[in-house]
Amino acid sequence: MGKTNLCSLLDEGGNLVSADEEKAEALNACFASVFSGKMTCLQDNCPPGLVDGVREQNDPPIIQEEAVRELPRCLDIHKSMGADGIHPRVMRELADELAKPLSIIYQQSWLTGEVPDDWKLANVTPIHKKGGKEYPSNYRPISLTSVPGKIMEQFMPNVIT
Repeated sequence: MGKTNLCSLLDEGGNLVSADEEKAEALNACFASVFSGKMTCLQDNCPPGLVDGVREQNDPPIIQEEAVRELPRCLDIHKSMGADGIHPRVMRELADELAKPLSIIYQQSWLTGEVPDDWKLANVTPIHKKGGKEYPSNYRPISLTSVPGKIMEQFMPNVIT
């Protein structure tokens, strides 16, 4: 996706701003004011059997390589890549080769409670909805996040339950 320049925007004080940094701040202020913090769960899109069912009650789950292999095969190759620059088409085509390293990363993430820093980044793109283009409230934010991170988000609810 190429960069497109936004027209001048009105900031919170009603001033017309045209510098890129000022426009970003105006959009950020608007998006932050309406953010609900409500999380959605993609659990319904996950195939069953994501973790090893044969384990003791208090043992950590074992994330199966086979399950990790299946999720990239379902990726929409027409979606955009995230801040890490990994395109969904690459993940889909290399699903067999990436299954083992991703299952190791996901397992370590579960055990340590840490997520790779690159997976926490997003490219936020404002998309015009309707109305005057100078009003930040007439835009909606689209967050382009890491594809491996999105895959992990899809099956972690199943790991937890």
